[in-house]
Amino acid sequence: MSEKNDETEIWERARADSGEAFADLFRRHRDAVFRRASALVDRAHDAEDATAVAFFELWRKRKSVLLVDGTVLPWLLVTVGNTARNQRRGGVRYRRLLAALPRSEARDAEHEAVTSMETEILGIRLREALSGLDPKDAALLTLTALDGLTVADAAPLVGLKAGAARTRLMRARRRLQQDLGPKPSHVTWFLSEGERA
Repeated sequence: MSEKNDETEIWERARADSGEAFADLFRRHRDAVFRRASALVDRAHDAEDATAVAFFELWRKRKSVLLVDGTVLPWLLVTVGNTARNQRRGGVRYRRLLAALPRSEARDAEHEAVTSMETEILGIRLREALSGLDPKDAALLTLTALDGLTVADAAPLVGLKAGAARTRLMRARRRLQQDLGPKPSHVTWFLSEGERA
């Protein structure tokens, strides 16, 4: 049996929910997928995350993914490329968010400690507020604000039409604003990201 036919047979078993067959595909392709991710992101752990997401998506979409020339590798390389680019855009937005935090000219240890605690508390409050939302609404907020997707691009990823996603996103932002109380500028930025249609 040729290598190509061998992978075709393995993929058919993986599509039929064989974890063992899927693990075999992972072993075959993880290094190539990781190398592709590493070329697109700055840190090794980001490449590891992108690789994990690509294989997770392959498993999740296994019923619809088709082989190219008898292998899933091309599909994995495209997926890890998209994931890594989204991670990179999200990282840029995250750094922009951090840069937007209020800063004083003279920083002493006490001010640093207070700022650090305030940021940590805000993060906890934001996580709690997000966890109170419907999972689709929280995913929409994250995909538009941090991953940089438009509402139209994010909508099908959470199983919604663009119009419904816009409405849900607007309501989710209002709910977060109520839950978080007075809005510091960095929370306002998070809630206003993703306005693009």
